[in-house]
Amino acid sequence: MSEMNSLYLVVPLAPLAGAILAGLFGKVIGRTGAHIATILGVAVAFVASVLIYQDVQAGNTFNGTVYTWATSGNLSFEVGFLIDELTVMMMLVVTFVSLMVHVYTIGYMHEDPGYQRFFSYISLFTFSMLMLVMSNNFLQLFFGWEAVGLVSYLLIGFWYTRPTAIFANMKAFLVNRVGDFGFLLGIGLVAAYTGSLNYAEVFSQADALAAKTIELFPGAPWLLISVICICLFIGAMGKSAQVPLHVWLPDSMEGPTPISALIHAATMVTAGIFMVARMSPLFELSETALSFVIVIGATTALFMGFLGIVQNDIKRVVAYSTLSQLGYMTVALGVSAYSAAVFHLMTHAFFKALLFLGAGSVIIGMHHDQDMRNMGGLWKYMPITWFTSLVGSLALIGFPFFAGFFSKDSIIEAVHFSQIPGAGYAYVCVIAGVFITAFYSFRMYFLVFHGKERFGQTHHDHHGDHDDEEPSGDHHHGLAPGQKPHESPWVVTVPLILLAIPSVLIGFMTIEPMLFGEWFKRAIHVAEAHDTIGQFAEHFHGAAAMAIHGFTTLPFFLAMAGVVVAWFFYLVKPEIPAAIMRTFKPLHTLLDNKYYFDKFNEVVFAGGSRLLGQGLWKGGDQGVIDGLIINGTARSVSLVAQLSRLWQSGHIYLYAFSMIIGVCILLSLWFSVV
Repeated sequence: MSEMNSLYLVVPLAPLAGAILAGLFGKVIGRTGAHIATILGVAVAFVASVLIYQDVQAGNTFNGTVYTWATSGNLSFEVGFLIDELTVMMMLVVTFVSLMVHVYTIGYMHEDPGYQRFFSYISLFTFSMLMLVMSNNFLQLFFGWEAVGLVSYLLIGFWYTRPTAIFANMKAFLVNRVGDFGFLLGIGLVAAYTGSLNYAEVFSQADALAAKTIELFPGAPWLLISVICICLFIGAMGKSAQVPLHVWLPDSMEGPTPISALIHAATMVTAGIFMVARMSPLFELSETALSFVIVIGATTALFMGFLGIVQNDIKRVVAYSTLSQLGYMTVALGVSAYSAAVFHLMTHAFFKALLFLGAGSVIIGMHHDQDMRNMGGLWKYMPITWFTSLVGSLALIGFPFFAGFFSKDSIIEAVHFSQIPGAGYAYVCVIAGVFITAFYSFRMYFLVFHGKERFGQTHHDHHGDHDDEEPSGDHHHGLAPGQKPHESPWVVTVPLILLAIPSVLIGFMTIEPMLFGEWFKRAIHVAEAHDTIGQFAEHFHGAAAMAIHGFTTLPFFLAMAGVVVAWFFYLVKPEIPAAIMRTFKPLHTLLDNKYYFDKFNEVVFAGGSRLLGQGLWKGGDQGVIDGLIINGTARSVSLVAQLSRLWQSGHIYLYAFSMIIGVCILLSLWFSVV
């Protein structure tokens, strides 16, 4: 194996080695040994990713099999790597963000008794995501897909003594199984109709798939390619939390903040976006599938943003912003702007990790209180967290020259140029979402860092919010009277600073090669009729010119309007939001109950499952199996025995009488025959 091929193996295996050391030998190597082993593993993976990036930039790519697991007829089940521009971008993002999260975890989890176990989990999570993005076939893709789901289950329920954490990780696991069922159907159709699981071989038969039909119902033929793409996208809806399979993501906040950052920024939720971009040769052949993607993404982008407005838990506000931004990426996929989608995925990874880790820093400073109504004025006590959170918020709302501006505005422009059905609806949603995003982002920023100091007082009730984080088992949350917040230690603030830098610069530096250059030319396929980025390129005159022009566009004015309204509502006239809530109580109730998705799932699916289970238990288990088969057999034997007892009394005269009667019957029958 060549030196570069060996380096490909190092990227996923280094975090796996760290996970094994921390997980199996955590008690031997101790807390320090656990974080050194895992951080070193991820750091090695990051350095190797940088070297591979340089090799790919020089024009070298790789697509080959590392290990053949099994062969069945013409179908091979392999472990293989596809190293191209799309893969190496994901490798850099995953390893860098994961490295920052690993370092941050030293400070955040230092009091937790499960310290070694947590480091093992997050390193295993990194390994799973790397196997997913580096795969060159559907089998390995599915392995990584399921592995990130499994490890997320372990991480969301990390504090397994809390009922809410156990409920949240089971919810995430079950909802993802729904999406994964569709994903598996899509992979099965690919294997059945192409005879291969290898990306290159499947893509080479894409035109043949587009010519075939399949009858989902008698007399209702569908294009096979549309069915495959929709099934694959249903898998993405689960992993990337698109309506209606989004309900698990806000509840994933029950896990410790570092894993919230890792799930929302660089792993798991980005898997669906990456997968659809990788499958662009298939999706480009089905306008039906693209329309489906557009509508789902646009609905998620706008309506999940509304929910961020009514949240009081600092982490949940950031969580709903993730849902909304994933909707933007999905819309970009639907209008065939795959490069814009993964570009936003990259910029979002940095500023979203920054916002989550900033929220975690605030939680540390507030002694594990997450309710924004108990904060205010923190900028004086936590200057680094305050400044980096401002950077993350400006990137999130798409302020010109910040990373989020270049990627989000590119998506809006691509939607504007698209002619695919559903693009008009999507344009309204993404434009309205700009105002909503700015409003809830700076509502959080102003409530936390500015205004009156509300800590050290009687706390508000959480009104149904989940319990605060409890990393140390300490049941005292919030600052006591007289206590003041404090800046977090360097292992927390250094990752914040290092994430703030790309949150400002990465968009400006990479928009031209990633969107308008040749960077994704070999990795992403776009049909000429769907080339919205090509149309946008005609109006692009450089990153600086785009940012300067951004100050005169509608999205900028909408974003600034959101910031000003948030400032006025929560710093100047804080009584206005309360008055609005009273006036529009039914609307607030609808948002507070998250459009009743959870209630619907509880009543229809969970309730239906309970009824079905009770029916099978009462009717099947107790009625048929226990009652008819087991107890019924015993009762039948008992009945036969009781009847037999009538003739087996032990009295000789009864036996003699029976014999005489029998002889008479036999003689009667004989004479009647004769």
